Amino acid sequence: MEVILLEKVAQLGDPGDLVNVKAGYGRNFLIPTGKAVRADAENKAEYEKRREALLSAEADRKESAEKLSENMESLEVVIEAQVSEEGTLYGSVGTREISDSLIAKGFEIEKSAVRLPEGVLKEVGEYSVDIELHPEVIQTISVTISALEES
Repeated sequence: MEVILLEKVAQLGDPGDLVNVKAGYGRNFLIPTGKAVRADAENKAEYEKRREALLSAEADRKESAEKLSENMESLEVVIEAQVSEEGTLYGSVGTREISDSLIAKGFEIEKSAVRLPEGVLKEVGEYSVDIELHPEVIQTISVTISALEES
């Protein structure tokens, strides 16, 4: 399936690129989320009219992501969780808990932006977690998981 990208998509292309993707990826993700449109004659003509606006909007998104990244540079997030005697968590800390902690600190980060390449965190300790603010702007933050103090 041929699509025209409307915004930068990691490992796929930049706005305005004509790319071939699998039909399911285009139909179920790219088109419904507004990241791409089908590449037919009508959409190609429409894109040429809107090209400058789309490119400037993409530049604005990147610029705001870079500003947010600067604000997050020395950010440390502490998450308290119930811990067993062995130091392992009851349950785990995942993208939702990290995203909620960032929102509590005033950063509007969606849970899909949190990158945990090794999966959820299941032990007490300090971890480096990547936050993808834009496909070209990834900020690493420190996440510390500590035992919940019982009162």
